[in-house]
Amino acid sequence: MIEKLGNPEIGRRGLMLVLSSPSGAGKTTLTKLLRDEEPSLTLSISVTTRPRRPSEVDGVHYFFKTADEFKDMRDRGDLLEWAEVHGNFYGSPRKEIDKALAGGNDILFDIDYQGAMQVRKTAPDDVVSIFILPPSIPELRRRLERRAEDSATVIQQRLKNAKNEIDRWRDYDYVLVNDDLQATFAKIRAILAAERLKRERQIGLPKFVSGLLAHL
Repeated sequence: MIEKLGNPEIGRRGLMLVLSSPSGAGKTTLTKLLRDEEPSLTLSISVTTRPRRPSEVDGVHYFFKTADEFKDMRDRGDLLEWAEVHGNFYGSPRKEIDKALAGGNDILFDIDYQGAMQVRKTAPDDVVSIFILPPSIPELRRRLERRAEDSATVIQQRLKNAKNEIDRWRDYDYVLVNDDLQATFAKIRAILAAERLKRERQIGLPKFVSGLLAHL
C-alpha cells in the first residue's frame, strides 16, 4: 500500500526516521510521543543484550537476548544494523523492517549514532536522521538521576560516553536542542511532514507532470 498525496496518480515511498541522542536527552520519550501521535509510523523494536529494567516489557520496549543469541542473529545477517553501546549489544531486526517497508509504511528507529550511520549506508535515499541534544550537561545528569533506573556507576559511564555521542552531531540531517519537550516534538513532526512530501519520494509525479504538460 502506497500513501496517496492528494491525487490518486501520486503516491509516496516510505522513509526511515532515525532518532539518536546521548542517554537521557529525551529520545525515548520523544519516540513514545511520535508513536502516540503518528500511528502510521512503525517502530523498529531493537534487540539488545543489556539487562531488562523493571519498567520494560520484552517484545514491547526491546527484544532481550543473550550475547550468544545476539551474535547468532548478527552472523546470519538478520540485523539491518548493530552496535556495541555502554558494553551491551543493540541491533535492528531486518525481517520486520523489510516487511513494514514493503507495505508502504514509515519506520521509526530509536538508535545510537553507530546504528544510524549503518542504516544510512544501507539505504541512503530512505533515511531521515535527527539528533537530539540536551540543553546542558548538568541537566543531562539530572535527567539520568531522576530516571532512577541506573546505578551511579552506570550514570557516570553514560555521561562519559555522551561526549563522543554529542561530537557526532554533524553526521545528522537535523539537530534539535531538547530544552522543551513539546516544542521539540512539534519540530520533529514538522520535519517528518516535510520529508514525506519531498519530490524524490513522490511516486508517479513525473508521469502526472507529463500529463499536465501534454495538455498545454
